[in-house]
Amino acid sequence: MPVNPETLAALQDKYLVLHEFVKAAKNRLDANLWDYLVGATETEATMRRNRLGLDALALRPRVLRDVSEIDTSSTLFGRRIRLPVLLAPVGGLEFMAVGAHGAVTAGEGASGFGVPIMLSSVSKPGLEEVAAATPGMKIYQLYVRGDAAFIEDSIRRARGNGYDAFCLTVDTAIYSRRERDIARRFAKPWRASATGEAQRYQAALNWDDVKRIKDAHPDFPLILKGIGTGEDAVIACEHGVEVVYVSNHGGRQLDAGRGSIEVLPEVVQAVAGRARVWVDGGFSRGTDIVKALCLGAECVGLGRLYCYALAADGAAGVVRMLEILENEFRSALGLLGVTSVGELGPGYVAPAMPTNLPHVHSAFPLLRLDDSGY
Repeated sequence: MPVNPETLAALQDKYLVLHEFVKAAKNRLDANLWDYLVGATETEATMRRNRLGLDALALRPRVLRDVSEIDTSSTLFGRRIRLPVLLAPVGGLEFMAVGAHGAVTAGEGASGFGVPIMLSSVSKPGLEEVAAATPGMKIYQLYVRGDAAFIEDSIRRARGNGYDAFCLTVDTAIYSRRERDIARRFAKPWRASATGEAQRYQAALNWDDVKRIKDAHPDFPLILKGIGTGEDAVIACEHGVEVVYVSNHGGRQLDAGRGSIEVLPEVVQAVAGRARVWVDGGFSRGTDIVKALCLGAECVGLGRLYCYALAADGAAGVVRMLEILENEFRSALGLLGVTSVGELGPGYVAPAMPTNLPHVHSAFPLLRLDDSGY
């Protein structure tokens, strides 16, 4: 159902800055879910490098330009979206969302604001229920738990329910060691389908599968999420993939990896205009989105950030979070001297020394959750 205007209006004063969603989520979620949400793999170095890479870029403003009218919108697959972001796929949304409606609630928030949601195949309710509740743009993301017939059935169902594109996550051939979860002995319920024989299907996924999908569905956009090198970006383009999605799973798969923003220019150069490039990994502020667009990304995926809002106040929380993010983004555009997404380019960013030690919440230096600041 649509986001209740009265509920949304009640949040206008409750949340004025983004870090207030983080604290509200921490206060609501149990310790297991909180650690799942904020944690990463092993030493959590890749997650920290996501933030370090973003913090190591400064913005280069231009002045005395007419910025009295600013357009924050963009387009994906020819459709207008209010902000160049999407809600990235996250497993287990049914355990985080207020009201326990999970991905349906997230979809309502995305459509209520006007951005896409990418539904994870390991979030509930399933693709049919989410499609019914999400009139806006939506993409289905699949973890492979079966053979070619399983993949084909998933694509058929996504197309039949009005999804705009199909995504394969390609960086989960081996499920990582997330030590926060392991140390708590937290067995995530939504991981039950990824054990034994089912996990081997994901591990066996290869470029022949990509070719088979594109040959069978040449007119249905295919996204590969989890690209981390220019070499793989080139192969993706050779297979006709429409979107190369730069991601390290929020630092939750390969430890000791590079930050996504560091990988982005390499991938953009390798793609050379043959596909769209999306990115996620630690993006938490309007200026973060600006930096990605300057380096060639078309769209930025939000993960933890929207989960905080979802846990804090459901669909209305997601809309309110996106409103604040939009205000940050608009402010950054205007102060850079640009009036639209299309005007951004590499000349608006430069290397710089980071000012904060990188961690999952280093984008929010005023946040105080406990004595550690985390």
